[in-house]
Order: sequence, then structure tokens, then C-alpha cells
Amino acid sequence: MSEKDSKDDMPGLARPPSHQVRPSDFRRGVEYVGDFSLRFANDTVSLLAFIGELAFALWHSFRNPRKVRWKETIYYMDICGSDAVPIVLLICFLMGLILGFQGAMQMHKFGTDIFVADLVGLSIVKELGPLMVATICTGRAGSAFAAELGTMKVTEEIDAMVTMGFVPTRFLIVPKLLALVAVMPVLTVYGDIVGILGGMFVGHVQLDIPIIAYYNRTLVAILPQYFIEGILKSVVFAFLVAGIGCFRGLQASNDTQGVGRATTSAVVSGIFLVVLSDTALTYIFSRLW
Repeated sequence: MSEKDSKDDMPGLARPPSHQVRPSDFRRGVEYVGDFSLRFANDTVSLLAFIGELAFALWHSFRNPRKVRWKETIYYMDICGSDAVPIVLLICFLMGLILGFQGAMQMHKFGTDIFVADLVGLSIVKELGPLMVATICTGRAGSAFAAELGTMKVTEEIDAMVTMGFVPTRFLIVPKLLALVAVMPVLTVYGDIVGILGGMFVGHVQLDIPIIAYYNRTLVAILPQYFIEGILKSVVFAFLVAGIGCFRGLQASNDTQGVGRATTSAVVSGIFLVVLSDTALTYIFSRLW
């Protein structure tokens, strides 16, 4: 027997298979799953409590409209609405151009150039218009709300308000929510219009479709209920974006890194909830119309 064979036969030198899971790896996996489950459960409980407080604050504001901070609401409408118009118009116009180019390449093969108006109009009004506006507002308004409330929590302004007898939900969150709910449908209308104009530009320049023919076909394709569907989606998205932004801001820890994490979490959570709710609303509206 060779020396190599004798070493291989010794049980003390036997090596475990490469695919065998070490106890430390298994323990880390269990700890990760457990930590994630605890954080998810805590977030769920905190979110339910926040929804209850917000619902009560909105009901109180509805019954006592004079107690709403209307000056703050108008301020946030200006920040979330008029300041966002240029980027909304640009993004939605580019989306119309992209849809127009893609549709023109396929429709022209079958001699159905005029149906580019149907493709662009329905896609923008029913889906992409509200969705793109909500994504932009999540990046602008949702992150701004989270950063503002997180900074107030770091500087202990919220604790001081509670000590003085103010209700932070009514005082800080309701104006932001009302402002975004008011301006997001308007931004969606602007985005729908410029998105359709982007498709019209492609149809007229690349496919030589007369502008009046494209316009008339758009009116035939876009029914009133489709326009209402987009507006209703934007209202739901506004509630989600403003609510999750404020919720993450109030969750921020009392340091600068906590504010950064809260802002990032507000954007990620907002986009996820917007896409999830868009899926549910699209299924509901497809059953209704």
C-alpha cells in the first residue's frame, strides 16, 4: 500500500464533500430569514397603525376643514405640481415617441399605419401616463416627504410637537397628502396629452399620416371610460406615494444615515406599491368595461 493510499484511508484526514452545508452557513441562513420575518412583521404592524391614524386624521379634516393647514397644502401643491411639470412633459413626450417608433415599425409591415394612434393613445391614457407620473412623483415628492419628516425626527421637532399637544399626522401629513392627491391627476392629464403628441409626431413624420387623420383616429380609440380609468389610477397612486413617503420618514432613526435609508426605502416601496396597485386596478377595470 502506498503512502498516498494510507493517508486517504485514515479517517482523521477525510474531507467532507464540497456540496455539504456547513453548520455556520445554515445558521446564518436561519438568522437572515428570522430577521427578515421580524422586520416584515414590525413594518406590517406599524403600517396598519399608521393607516388608522391617517384615516382618523383625514376624517377629522373632512369634518373640520378650517383646521386644515391650507397654506401648507398650497405650498406642497406648488412643489409637487408646478415644479414637476417640465420633467413630466419631457418624460411622457419621450414615451410617446418610443411607442410611436416601435408601433410604426410593426404596423407599417401590414399596411395598418393609422392604428399607431390606437396603440399610443390607449397605452398612454390607460397605463403609461399615470404610471410614469406616479414614478416621477415617487422620486420627487415621496423622497422629499421622507427626508423632511426624517430630518424633523432627527432634530426632535416631532417630539416637541407632541409635547406641545399637536397631532403630527394632522399637522404634517394631511397637507402633503391632500396636495399630492390634488396635483397628480392634473399632471396625468398633461402627461397624456404630450404623450399622444409624441406619437402624433412620429406618425406624421415617419408614416406620413395627416395630423387631422391621426387626431380623429385618437378620438375614436380613446373612450371616456379609458380616460377616467387613468385619472382614478392617479388618485390611488397619489395616496400611496404620499402615504409611504410620510410613513418611511416617521420610521427614520435619529441619525443622518437613518434619514438616507428612509428616503431610499420610500422610493423603493413607493414604486413597488404603485406597480402592484396598477396591476390590481388594471384587472378590476378590465372586468368593469
